[in-house]
Amino acid sequence: MRLRYFLLTSIAIFSMTINYAQHKKAFINGVIYTVNDRQPDAEAVLVDNDRIIFVGTSEEVRKKSDDSTKIIDLKGKFMIPGFNDAHLHFVSGGFYLMGIDLRPAKSIEEFREILSGYVKKHPGRWITGGRWDHENWKIKKLPSRKDIDDITGNTPVFVSRMDGHMGIANSKALELAGITKDTPSPEGGLIEKDPATGLPTGILKDNAMDIVFNVIPENSVDDFYEAALTALNEARRFGITSVQEILSVKEIPAYEVYKRLESERKLTCRISIRWPIEDYKTLINKNIEAGSGDDLLKLGSVKAYSDGSLGSSTAWFFEHYEGDTSNTGLPNDIVEDGRLKIWAKDADLHHLQLSTHAIGDRANSFMLDLYGEIKNENPGWDRRFRIEHAQHVRPQDIPRFSKIGVIASVQPTHAIEDGVWAYERIGQERIKYTHPYKSFLDNDVKVCFGTDWPVVTIDPLLTLYAAVTRRTVDGKNPGGWIPEQKISVEEAIKCYTLNSAYAEFEEKDKGSIEPGKYADFTILSDNLLKINPVNIKDVKVEMTVVGGEIVYKR
Repeated sequence: MRLRYFLLTSIAIFSMTINYAQHKKAFINGVIYTVNDRQPDAEAVLVDNDRIIFVGTSEEVRKKSDDSTKIIDLKGKFMIPGFNDAHLHFVSGGFYLMGIDLRPAKSIEEFREILSGYVKKHPGRWITGGRWDHENWKIKKLPSRKDIDDITGNTPVFVSRMDGHMGIANSKALELAGITKDTPSPEGGLIEKDPATGLPTGILKDNAMDIVFNVIPENSVDDFYEAALTALNEARRFGITSVQEILSVKEIPAYEVYKRLESERKLTCRISIRWPIEDYKTLINKNIEAGSGDDLLKLGSVKAYSDGSLGSSTAWFFEHYEGDTSNTGLPNDIVEDGRLKIWAKDADLHHLQLSTHAIGDRANSFMLDLYGEIKNENPGWDRRFRIEHAQHVRPQDIPRFSKIGVIASVQPTHAIEDGVWAYERIGQERIKYTHPYKSFLDNDVKVCFGTDWPVVTIDPLLTLYAAVTRRTVDGKNPGGWIPEQKISVEEAIKCYTLNSAYAEFEEKDKGSIEPGKYADFTILSDNLLKINPVNIKDVKVEMTVVGGEIVYKR
């Protein structure tokens, strides 16, 4: 099935080029929600080249059109500004679509079945990817190398959990990485070992995963090119016109691939890149600051990690995990040894935007302290600090986001997946301020939306559904998980469009449908403001428009 998917989509992605409009286009007879408070509703939009020049009624737009204007009849469909995914691993998502998918497994037996079939087709070749989630299994127990050694043999396997903060290695992969019973866990990571034998179980968490990653052959430029095209195809069909890509050190070659795709006119969405903070001096040496770049490709933001994830029990908390008094999570090694503070202060001094992963309440508090310190010590500028995820935040820390000027970059689909099992990790009290979107907005915190793809699906409609309904994926919370944190459809759309644009210094050019901004639109089958919110996840993308050009049509 995955091979068939790739063959079919390859035809589309390799033939797709974008040629921005050299004449006027009129999108008429639509139901348009502009996300512009001065003119929230409209019927039609007039575009010249790649920019909007008029928004109004269909009659008004027809009068402003001429014989050369191309008319696109929306036939009553619902138009909003193009979705802007503020947090995802874009090229990694392309590789995910090209590789093994273990997410559908609902048991260790199904996990083994999928993996076994893939190994038979790729014997001897490193198998990575995966994105399995044992919390969705009948028996919620972590896999071990013993569960997969008999079906993988001499084929090295290291497949990550859905959150990317934990993976399972078979014995061959452990051997190639030199991991034995005597190998110590690195700072900010954990090599899980069998209490009885002391031997590694195959489970590696956070920085311990790097030991295996370092022996996996690097992807070629051609591999990155293929993955980028695959990801672009996925974005188009989901109505995504902008993405904010997070690159790891090993994924830095993707930047040159994006530049190549731009020169070939195949870059069918706008990309802002978050550079790995450990390599931030490369940006400084090239005189790159926040917002550097052109209409399609921008740089100037750096990404760091302060802790792990809830699913891997490595998110950093003030209090211990439920039932595990020895574990409060794992602060990242660059937090513990002080490098994050040094790097962050220097990067901000050179006008690079700081964006930091923080999931546990202690990690969020630590980052707020650090951002506040930087704001007080460094000269002022329009810095727009970001905390990525901001999942578990103490009540007293929520107003600090607004006071310091920190954007909460959140991923609502995580909420409806985590809600199935999060109580078992952190208990009833801390659950109250889990994914606190309404509390953020009530405290004037700027909130932007993303998916964290390929950790979860890239589908923006599911993200909106999650934020508005908070119905967990197991169907056990029809009224919403922590329902007091639900937000309105209008608020959710704004978080996914205008607020996401603000988070990348682009609110003057995109995020709302108004004259002067890019003609980036998403056209949907149903009016999100009129339908029952529980049906939002079933809405279809009818058309994706980037710079006035239709890059996808259902």
